[in-house]
Amino acid sequence: MTWRSTTDTSDKLLGCLPYFLPLFDAVIVGGAIFKLISNFPALAPVGNILFLLVSPVMFIYGLVPFGLGSIAVFFALFFLVVRNSNISHFIRFNTLQAILIGFIISIGSILLDLISVPGLELITDTFYNVLLFGGVAAVGYSIFQCIMGRYPEIPTISEAVHMQIGRF
Repeated sequence: MTWRSTTDTSDKLLGCLPYFLPLFDAVIVGGAIFKLISNFPALAPVGNILFLLVSPVMFIYGLVPFGLGSIAVFFALFFLVVRNSNISHFIRFNTLQAILIGFIISIGSILLDLISVPGLELITDTFYNVLLFGGVAAVGYSIFQCIMGRYPEIPTISEAVHMQIGRF
């Protein structure tokens, strides 16, 4: 759906960029799968591609001391992009949706860290992998829709974004 504004090529590309943040969060959370991938040489290119995609985000996060890079990036994106009505609706929508996807992945990771019980690593690793694959699927779908010039509609998340963007 593109009725809110026109989507130029620059808007499409800028709409894709914020999705690298939740991709980074998903890859960090899904570390258990990378231990498994390292055991299978045929799957090594998959791990290498994901690592290459998140390397720029790791660099940006590393610039801010004390591990506050994600908080600094969140506030920068929220106040400089989402709340800025001079930026197109398409970019603001995708930026806020990427922030919410990353927030869901981070909260899921924190909850799994809190409930992790020795002896049940298989179950917690399974949930971490669900966060990884769910995050990668949401990000992949969103980037594909952005490239096509459409608003990526993810149930509940997109509804929350529509409510928030309509307020600014």
